[in-house]
Amino acid sequence: MLAVIKTGGKQYTVEPGKKLKIEKLEAEVGKEVIFDQVLLLDNGKKLEIGEPLVEGAKVVGKVIQQGKAKKVIALRYKAKKRVSVKKGHRQKFTEVEITKI
Repeated sequence: MLAVIKTGGKQYTVEPGKKLKIEKLEAEVGKEVIFDQVLLLDNGKKLEIGEPLVEGAKVVGKVIQQGKAKKVIALRYKAKKRVSVKKGHRQKFTEVEITKI
């Protein structure tokens, strides 16, 4: 069983038991999350491609953790002007384990 879901403006290929780090969702650790934007569904025998979504399909996942990714440094520098700007950013994420499709 395989599916392609859309969440947080990105698309992910998922199957039961797979763990994903996706854009932050407002859900508590241990709770279930339902992804209803399924773009493709493959059960081994039949392939369903949505136009744009597959009707009646949903993917269920369990929230494992909420966290922040490693820090990314953005540095802007202008030579001979004594100008440098340093910024850091840590993207928030939600780790989800897919339980069933």
